[in-house]
Amino acid sequence: MKILFLGDVVGRSGRSAVVEHLPKMRAQWGLDFVVVNGENATNGAGLNEAHAKLLFEVGADCVTLGDHAFDQRDMLQYAEKETRIIRPLNFAKQAPGRGVRIFETASRKRILVTQVLGQVFMKRAFDDPFSAIDAVLSRHPLGGQVQAILVDVHCEATSEKMAMGHFCDGRASVVVGTHTHVPTGDAQILPSGTAFQADAGMCGDYNSVIGMDKKEPLRRFVTGMGKGRFEPAAEAGTCAGLYVETDDATGKALRVEMVRIGGRLQQSGPSPLT
Repeated sequence: MKILFLGDVVGRSGRSAVVEHLPKMRAQWGLDFVVVNGENATNGAGLNEAHAKLLFEVGADCVTLGDHAFDQRDMLQYAEKETRIIRPLNFAKQAPGRGVRIFETASRKRILVTQVLGQVFMKRAFDDPFSAIDAVLSRHPLGGQVQAILVDVHCEATSEKMAMGHFCDGRASVVVGTHTHVPTGDAQILPSGTAFQADAGMCGDYNSVIGMDKKEPLRRFVTGMGKGRFEPAAEAGTCAGLYVETDDATGKALRVEMVRIGGRLQQSGPSPLT
């Protein structure tokens, strides 16, 4: 199976980058399944229904969320009715929507997608992500009724994401981190066959402070005082993420490539786009 994961979409720049590049990636790379983290797609804080629909229209099969899952009020209702939205598995037990789902591709392959929130350096205490993931993976052994399993680890600390990768090694096809908006250079296949990257990076403007216009973050760092709200940066965006090919029989990764398409970053992917 050919899987593409795109990191946190940030604001209009991120949405525009996905709209421009995802259809070409989907067609030219022959993708079977696309997961997009839409965590910050709406004005840099959460995801609304209209922007979720846009991501689906241009080629996302599944959209994951994060700690800002319900910052946009209409997501409370939309996450209940739109089964392609995956919110964190270990969010509040009363949270709407679902934290795991098995999808079927156009070629009748089955892929399980789930997401957990980390605990280290996060603003609020969430339930233990390791026990939450363990329960899911125990119910769905890789290479059984599902051909692939993707775990989105939404956390601040790279150490926690790395620990989750090793915890899931051989039990998931892909473990990829989100939340920090900076792509790490550690894409690899772990010893027991799981593709891993500590953070996929963001889809957004990298002439910024993690996707936000530089002026207000710089003011706060320099003076220790805020004057206004953060606004997403608005220049050309880069689509950053992870491309993975898996063995349908075992579910294990065969190939992994970091993806950076468009915008300011050095370009990379399984093949150049034309």
